Amino acid sequence: MNTNTIDKLAHSLGRRDEVPNQELANAIVQCTNNEAVRELVKNLHHKSKDIQNDCIKVIYEIGTLKPEMIADFSSELINLLDSKNNRLQWGAMTALNAITAIKPEAIYNALPKIIATADQGSVITNDHCVGIMIKLCGVKEYNESVFSLLNERLLKSPDNQLPMYAENAFHVVNTKNKVAFVKTLTSRIRGIEKESKRSRIEKVIRKVNKM
Repeated sequence: MNTNTIDKLAHSLGRRDEVPNQELANAIVQCTNNEAVRELVKNLHHKSKDIQNDCIKVIYEIGTLKPEMIADFSSELINLLDSKNNRLQWGAMTALNAITAIKPEAIYNALPKIIATADQGSVITNDHCVGIMIKLCGVKEYNESVFSLLNERLLKSPDNQLPMYAENAFHVVNTKNKVAFVKTLTSRIRGIEKESKRSRIEKVIRKVNKM
């Protein structure tokens, strides 16, 4: 592959859709082009916001397909959480979610910043923050401390997102935290108007109670 990766981005090709970026991510993964990944990371600070946006898109698509290819850039991704460019911010959160299982210590240490970013961020940012927390809960040494933070997030998460969060979090519930988890979900059910969403949460509660 030509190492001038930037020429293959959607904006460089005069495209407004994401297909070129997705194709570029696939091509980079297929030939394990680490040089291309380095070029993408370097250009996250390009003077063109469109180039920045395309670069983060390709990076998190690579992370979805082959997270180890972007894992060494965890510090650069964490720093992007401070960006005033919202696309870079939630794109970085998406990429961090993809590499949490590979770099749990780095992500755990950045958790205060990750949570602070999610508190001010979009739905996508919050979704990936919760995803990061759930993955960290799967790491034995972090389970107890991160689960308490996850539980706090469930208490204040939007009604629309709560059923999905509860379903995903079920997999890291254990005998030590199940009571707190059920208490949180039970307290939230009363305020949820849509029956289908209440039903999904009630199903999670029943599964936990059978543990």
